[in-house]
Amino acid sequence: MTRTAQILSTGSYVPERVVNNAEIDQMLGESTSQWLLDNVGIVERRWMSPEQTTSDLIVEASRKALQKARVAPEEIDLIIVSTDTPDYLSPSTSIVVQHKLGAVKAGCYDVNSACAGWVTALDQGARYLATEDSFRYVLVAGGYGMSRYINQADKKTANLFADGAGAALLGVGDSPGFLASNLLAKGEYHDALGIYCGGASRPATAENIAEHGKPVVEFVKKFPKTFNTEYWPKLMQGALDKVGLSFDDIDLYLFTQLNLRTIEYMIDLLGQPIEKTHWVMHKWGYTGSPCVIMALDDAIKQGRGPKPGEKILFCASGGGISMAASVWQWTAG
Repeated sequence: MTRTAQILSTGSYVPERVVNNAEIDQMLGESTSQWLLDNVGIVERRWMSPEQTTSDLIVEASRKALQKARVAPEEIDLIIVSTDTPDYLSPSTSIVVQHKLGAVKAGCYDVNSACAGWVTALDQGARYLATEDSFRYVLVAGGYGMSRYINQADKKTANLFADGAGAALLGVGDSPGFLASNLLAKGEYHDALGIYCGGASRPATAENIAEHGKPVVEFVKKFPKTFNTEYWPKLMQGALDKVGLSFDDIDLYLFTQLNLRTIEYMIDLLGQPIEKTHWVMHKWGYTGSPCVIMALDDAIKQGRGPKPGEKILFCASGGGISMAASVWQWTAG
């Protein structure tokens, strides 16, 4: 029997603290509220408490996914965590999640493809299940704790980034779930957006912090404004071509949740109705890597989730620039 990965359940979590645009304006000392609303679509976002860290967010989202599927943590064979805001530089955040969940037999590792990371990790989880006969369950989770890396005086970043986590539990079934994926990258932009202090290139020494400041997320160079609208169609087409599908065959599109205007433009460009997508940035801000699975989980909660047999396309891009698309057929009830 051919082993094919399926998405069995999803879960998401956002911290309790709500930070609205008015609070951001007060923090920045100038108003960006109207610009945010008109150009990005963000009304408010969530930031974690001082007691929380990225692994805590991931554990909460993962528990919800496990509970929905009625699978115990002890049954998980592999945990793949996508994050670029890890608890530590080393060891991996996935090992912390394994411990906090009590997933005692699970192997684990982290993926850092910035905001394309969760879709990349999803691809890996599907391939593990297809090739490893002993595996039953793979947990693919993502977490974003970017509030820890915000310069609160920087109006380019402080009003966008937020915290949250999402998870999908993958299992094996008879009918196809995972259909195809496609990965692209434009490495010449590796020094355009990121957290550039704290790694081997610029260690967080007293001298470097004095010169550059503590590790913060920053836009260093401009991206082409049309980057996503230029590359997303190619990225998605590359995945669809592998299984002979067209854009019309997709029932739900889940894009990187940074900019609602980009999503609206993209859906129109593809000739699809706006009802074929879902967004959460208006209430949760930009949650990076896990934003697409958080959007799917929210769509399901809102009664707008996929029906069995319908097809989903995840499309994500982030710093690097890394890009990933993945096509799935929904099999969960």
